[in-house]
Amino acid sequence: MDILIKNGVLVTMDKDMRVLKNFSIGIDEGRIIDIAENITVEADFVLDARNKIVMPGLVNAHTHLAMTLFRGIADDLPLMKWLMDVIWPIEDKLEAEHVYAGSLLGCLEMITTGTTCFNDMYFQMDEVAKAVNEAGIRAVLSYPIISLGDDGGEAKKMLREADIGVRKYRKKTMIKAFYGPHAPYTCPEEILREVKSLADRRRTGLHIHVSETQSEVNDSRKEKGLQPFEYLDSIGFLGSNVVAAHAVWASKKEIDILKNRAVKVAHNPVCNMKLASGIAQVPEFTKRGITVALGTDGAASNNTLDMFESMKVCALLHKIGRMDPSVTPAYDVLEYATINGARSLGLEDELGSLEIGKKADIILVDLQKPNLTPLSNPISHLVYSARSNDVDTVIIDGKIIMEKGAIKTIGKKEILSYAQEQALALLDKADKRDLIF
Repeated sequence: MDILIKNGVLVTMDKDMRVLKNFSIGIDEGRIIDIAENITVEADFVLDARNKIVMPGLVNAHTHLAMTLFRGIADDLPLMKWLMDVIWPIEDKLEAEHVYAGSLLGCLEMITTGTTCFNDMYFQMDEVAKAVNEAGIRAVLSYPIISLGDDGGEAKKMLREADIGVRKYRKKTMIKAFYGPHAPYTCPEEILREVKSLADRRRTGLHIHVSETQSEVNDSRKEKGLQPFEYLDSIGFLGSNVVAAHAVWASKKEIDILKNRAVKVAHNPVCNMKLASGIAQVPEFTKRGITVALGTDGAASNNTLDMFESMKVCALLHKIGRMDPSVTPAYDVLEYATINGARSLGLEDELGSLEIGKKADIILVDLQKPNLTPLSNPISHLVYSARSNDVDTVIIDGKIIMEKGAIKTIGKKEILSYAQEQALALLDKADKRDLIF
């Protein structure tokens, strides 16, 4: 046996929703091979999880990883002004090294805050993959497809590049590739139809922003006579392999469509609040059996990649939004961040819960903290009380990536310095140096 985790409080997130006290987990060749009160088999490495919660690693279902370099430069703006006046002009100057540096920084932030798998949509995906491999984190890379004011030629080129990427990562263990059409309003119908056909043929996923703002919905009604999800359904785009980020303004009819087409929703509560985009109907989605996963969005619109923060905000947002403290209970929110995140990416047989045979993507949360004492309800504590800096140890694919807060795969000081340097270089190139201190 490679690793033995012993004496922990296990929060399994399996179908039995178990919380097990003083239990152990055996790991061998990257997978969980045993869960029991007392495992006597010798192991190469033993982790004493006394006074720790042992749980599945968190899954960030929607982010733009390299936008860590944009952190804090475009706050307090509505979405379209934020995009058109600040973000897109800077992104026009992006080079490979910027993306690599921002991706390394994002991997560092996610690992240290308990995320073991993420779903990304950004540019220069080979640079993202390079950072992912160095950090030892698991990723779904959604290759971007976007058309801004041209005849669709750029989108067609990006679609070809996306198809190459999807085929390249078909048999990889730590990286899976999706197609990432940006949104219904930035992709021509022809491209949306073609990418759906390719995704079905390649048996992979589609990651798309849909119905994020009211203005997007109003424009869709005006231009197409349909709301965004209605339009996507009318062209045959929607299906069980679609991860729809946001879905803030889904109508009752569209919620029926989401249910009937088995679309997965990546909910981003912090970003939606910060940009004042609105409150998604997450309690209704869950009631209808729609898979809701949890994401942070990028660090430009959220400012962190902290899934613990997103869990707590998710729970509180919908309670106040409905004026009902019983909605989005802690267990549901923890599901969004673990097993539902895995489901949204087609990885539920591999990740998202502590079960024999699954990949050993596991985190340990230190209970010896004032904010986690006394230990009355581990699930409640994880959602309402825990902070990301309570994460003690991170195991991904059966490898110890962080132990007692010390990351083993990449250098923290070097990455922080490199990211600062590349952020300044990018803003200089975009003639926006005044946006950073």
